[in-house]
Amino acid sequence: MLEAPEKSVLVKVGPEALLADVQAGRHTWFVDEPVEVGGQDRGPTPYDLLLSALGACTAITLRLYATQKKWPLEGIEVRLRHQRVHEQDCEKCEQPGHMLEEVQKELRLLGPLTEEQRQRLELISQKCPVQKTLTNSLRIVTRLVPADTGFSA
Repeated sequence: MLEAPEKSVLVKVGPEALLADVQAGRHTWFVDEPVEVGGQDRGPTPYDLLLSALGACTAITLRLYATQKKWPLEGIEVRLRHQRVHEQDCEKCEQPGHMLEEVQKELRLLGPLTEEQRQRLELISQKCPVQKTLTNSLRIVTRLVPADTGFSA
C-alpha cells in the first residue's frame, strides 16, 4: 500500500456537546458519542473511526496483493470489535484493574481461493500499514499552541 502524501486532520469541538467536526483535506464529517454518554449520535465514535481505518487498510492491502498475484479474490469483508480484556501475561497481573486493549479482526474472503491462498492472505492482512502503526511503538507528540493562532486545514 502506498503512503499518502503528508497532510493534517483538523478536529473542532465547540463549547457544548461532544460533536466533533473533522476536516481531512477536502473531506468533512462528524464524530460523536452515543446519546447515553452525553453525545448526539450524529456520527461514528472515535473508536468506530479507528476500527474503520484498520478495516479499510486491511481490505485495501488484501485487494492490492491479490490483484498483483492475479488471485480470484472477488471480495473482502472485515469485521472488527474493540474491547478491554484483563491482561493474562504481565508483570502486574496481581494488581486489580489491569486491562489490555484488544481488537478482534475477522476476515471473510470471497471467491474460489485455494486454502494456501486464503492462509497467505490472512498473513498479509496483518501487514497493513495501519496495523503496523498500531502495533509498533507509536509515539504521539502533543504541543500546545496559542489560542489566537488559527489552524489551516
